Amino acid sequence: MTPPHFWQVEDGREAAPLTRALLTPLSWLYAEVTARKIAAAAPVDPGAPVICIGNLTVGGAGKTPVVRAIRAALVAAGVPATVLSRGHGGRLKGPIAVDPSLHEAADVGDEPLLHAADGPAVIARDRLAGARAAVAAGARAIVMDDGHQNPSLAKALSLVVVDAQAGWGNGRVVPAGPLREPVIAGLARADAVILMRGGPQEVAAERPDLPTDAPVLEAWLEPVSAPPPGAWVAFCGIGRPAKFEATLRELGLEPIHFAVFPDHHPYSGGDMERLRRLASADNARLLTTEKDKVRVPARFRPVVETVKVAVRFADPAVLDALLAPVIEAAR
Repeated sequence: MTPPHFWQVEDGREAAPLTRALLTPLSWLYAEVTARKIAAAAPVDPGAPVICIGNLTVGGAGKTPVVRAIRAALVAAGVPATVLSRGHGGRLKGPIAVDPSLHEAADVGDEPLLHAADGPAVIARDRLAGARAAVAAGARAIVMDDGHQNPSLAKALSLVVVDAQAGWGNGRVVPAGPLREPVIAGLARADAVILMRGGPQEVAAERPDLPTDAPVLEAWLEPVSAPPPGAWVAFCGIGRPAKFEATLRELGLEPIHFAVFPDHHPYSGGDMERLRRLASADNARLLTTEKDKVRVPARFRPVVETVKVAVRFADPAVLDALLAPVIEAAR
């Protein structure tokens, strides 16, 4: 799905006031259903502490690299940790352990394949069943990729990721805006907020309204590998393509063409043939994100390069302090 432009505009004609007004009653209903589901739930302890990395908006806020960093920190502390995902975009309901040698993005979703490349990953539409499967397989901690609005699991730590540039968009709940729930309600359940910046130079810049007393950690994505110099045709199907463009600029790359697809787009052979012809016309190569590459048909992957990124925290000590009780409980 490509988010409508008016989701990011608060005033003026571009804010589509008539459309927004017509959709507002549905937003109220959506928010009410979410609130009742959360209030009525009895969260269950699956037998291992759960760290939830969620957000309050639809679209890319930077959760996936945060999940990878949190799991890496747990493993470095000696805690076997499994990533739990719903498997968005995949046909399998789970619970199932993700195996990159057996599964494709069409089976389990794109993000779980990235997590499975780092270590154990489980997908399950039923998060409680997935968490129990992970614990049975040896997990002593679970990092849940998305699920701030899913109340089925008792959470030892809830971290909400916020894109500092996009903020809350027009401040409305789906479908009138990008919010999954009202900001105050969502932040009330957060133990900390991770504010994703465009780079270290933006730390302490103006931030979106964060009505919470929880700690706010400033972070950004940083390239950890760079493709060789040359001509490139870049493409992506992620929540915020501008982030990928910014990363390329940071690396000094100016693609000849930059093709944007919908978020989580399943690339077809036709898509890739068109991109390959576009690149061949300028003697260029194809370049995309790690998350996009797993959605490329296997036969085309050898001709696609990626830019790898990792999350960096302005003050890692704050994150260490948040994780310390979870690590202690998991040992």
